[in-house]
Amino acid sequence: MWNSNDKKEVNEMRLGIPVMDKNGYESIIGQHFGRVPYFAIVDMEKKDISFIDNTSEHFGGVGAPPELLRSNNVEIMLCSGLGPKAIHLFESYGIEIFVGASGTVRNAIEQWKGGNLREATDANACKEHRH
Repeated sequence: MWNSNDKKEVNEMRLGIPVMDKNGYESIIGQHFGRVPYFAIVDMEKKDISFIDNTSEHFGGVGAPPELLRSNNVEIMLCSGLGPKAIHLFESYGIEIFVGASGTVRNAIEQWKGGNLREATDANACKEHRH
């Protein structure tokens, strides 16, 4: 969980969450973050949610999802799980990743704020997603 020693407070962060639809805070979290059609971008300070299309190489576009999310000023990624290569890419862009999110965007935010998500590491990376 984000702690008081960090440069920003939780309520000032921009979150990225992989989703299957554009249904606001009720959007369903996708199980494979790189292959979702959209990413929800939640501005915790403004209490605003927006969506971007996943235009990464997984959908015939250019670049990886961490690049796309960084270009949208995402600082924290909440997802169900991801592979070790993705973890390293997010880290290289300075984006922290938390895994174990489930349900909706609203649920993921509550899980994260409640300290119920784990910071992503090689040890808890999805073994079936080695890319």
